[in-house]
Amino acid sequence: MRIAIPIAGGRLAMHFGHCEKFALIDVDTGASEILNKELVAAPNHQPGVLPDWLASRGVNLIIAGGMGSRARGLFIDKKIDVLVGAPAEEPDVLVKAYLEGTLDTGENVCDH
Repeated sequence: MRIAIPIAGGRLAMHFGHCEKFALIDVDTGASEILNKELVAAPNHQPGVLPDWLASRGVNLIIAGGMGSRARGLFIDKKIDVLVGAPAEEPDVLVKAYLEGTLDTGENVCDH
């Protein structure tokens, strides 16, 4: 499984579409371990670009702080699951919590 996390300042960017880069993290869900992590510069923010861009990189799940409903729908159309309301933590911390079933997600911090 490949997880994408939008990053700003080394932590989860609270607004998905305005991040500096993405952490693309490959995990073994059976063993609950991180296999590989790659930091990739985000493309310029334009509506509809990120779903194709992340799908082409094999992403299965996005962990985000906030994401608009239109973007969420576009990711669902690409068969990419989305978790919103995650805290502004480092990517490894978020992924480990996800794998352990302890990732605390609250409200979507994006209102559009």
